[in-house]
Parts: sequence; structure tokens; C-alpha cells
Amino acid sequence: MPLLDPLLILQLALIGTCTGFLAGLLGIGGGMIMVPFVNMILEARGYPADYSVKMAVATSLATIVFTSMSSVRAHQKRGAVLWPVVKVLAPGILVGSVLGAQIAHALPGKLLGVLFAIFVAFSATQMFLNRKPKPSRTLPGAAATFGVGGVIGVLSSLVGAGGAFVSVPFMTWCNIKIHDAVGTSAALGFPIALAGTLGYIYAGLGLPRMPAGSVGYLYLPGLVVISAASMLLAPLGARTAHRMDIQPLKKVFAIVLYCLAAYFLLR
Repeated sequence: MPLLDPLLILQLALIGTCTGFLAGLLGIGGGMIMVPFVNMILEARGYPADYSVKMAVATSLATIVFTSMSSVRAHQKRGAVLWPVVKVLAPGILVGSVLGAQIAHALPGKLLGVLFAIFVAFSATQMFLNRKPKPSRTLPGAAATFGVGGVIGVLSSLVGAGGAFVSVPFMTWCNIKIHDAVGTSAALGFPIALAGTLGYIYAGLGLPRMPAGSVGYLYLPGLVVISAASMLLAPLGARTAHRMDIQPLKKVFAIVLYCLAAYFLLR
């Protein structure tokens, strides 16, 4: 089977357009949509089952490197990226992202799939709850913020997400406005994705029976096609987010996430 046949290009491009738009609209890195569908494609093409989830996660992280840059530019034009917050969270995120990739490498593929399902269900629940913080709450001190960044990095690297499922609720919990939290989360997606991708490449080097077109756990055809499509749609999603109340849309998206979580658990 060709490395990039027309059907594969179409499948990957559809994933890229959906995830790019959602990245800009909701501040998510797209991993919640990307990982299950890339995993389906890899399994359908006969790739080893124990590798497919890890390759989907690694490819998702790699595409977020490019999607986040496109999304950040759009949010920055509207002054919605809080760079001081990025500065204090990024160091912990870098450490956690590298560590998370090594943990994922050591886990069986099925267990990683279960963890992904739990993460998706948790993210969906957070979207439904939409809890309001105490008015006096602010960001914690430097040590605690480093720790939060580390947790975000580990979890994001394990499931191939940009970290918004933790960082956006955390920032809104600290009384940062939702649009600023979304824009700042997009900026945090870059260090998460870059460190996590490098970790997965290193962890997958030298493994036997890796598919053609892969570098470590990174699936290059998926990276190229999905990134190109997602970068085109991320700015449109960001512009849409600043023109509408995205809370009702989050509840609809949460229902989709519950369905994806059920799919991974039933497998």
C-alpha cells in the first residue's frame, strides 16, 4: 500500500481541518479528536496494535507544534495571550512533557488507551460543570505554579493533547477571563507539544516492525497532512471564539467527547 494514497490524504486532511478549527475555537490542541481517529486509521492499515495508540499520541503532539503557532498569532492580535502566565507555567510543562513521553513508552498500548478515555471523559465533565471560582483567588506562588505546569506536561504528553483540558480550567479557577485563558493555553501548547514530540521520537527509536514513514513513534505522513490542514483552520476558529459565547458550544462538544471515551473503553 502506498505511503500516501489519496484516501489516506483525504482522511488525514479531514482530521486536520476539524482539529485546527477546534484548537482556535476552544483552546484545545486537538488531541481529543485527533488521537482516536489517527489510531483508527493506523489500525485499519494493519499497523501493530501496541504501537498505534502511541503513534497517534506522538503525531497529535507534533501537529500541535504547528497548530499552536497559528492559533497563538490569531489570539495575540486580540491581546488574549498572557505572556507572564506562559513564562511561569512553561518550565514545569517542559519537564513534565518529556517525562510523560517516557512513561507512555513504558505503558502497554491498551492501558494508554484506557488512560486516554479517562482523560477525555474528565475533560467533557469539566466543560459541563463550568464552575465559578472565588473572586479572591489568583495564581499560586512560583513553586506551586511549576508543579501545576509539570502535571499539565505529563498528562498532555500521555494523551497527545495541548494541555488546555487542565490549563484552561486552572486559569479560569484563578479568575483569568475565559478568552484570555484560551489564548494563553494556545501559547502553552507549543512547549508541551515540542518537548513531548521529542520525547516520543527518542522513546521509539530502534523499535522493531515500525511502519514506513515513522521516526520513533512519530508518523510523518500524519504530521505533514494534518498540520497543513489544521494551520489553515486554526485562525478561523480563534476569530469565531472572539465573536460568540463558546460556553453552549462546549456542552455540545462534551457530548462528542463522551462518545469517543466510550469508543476507547469498549475496544
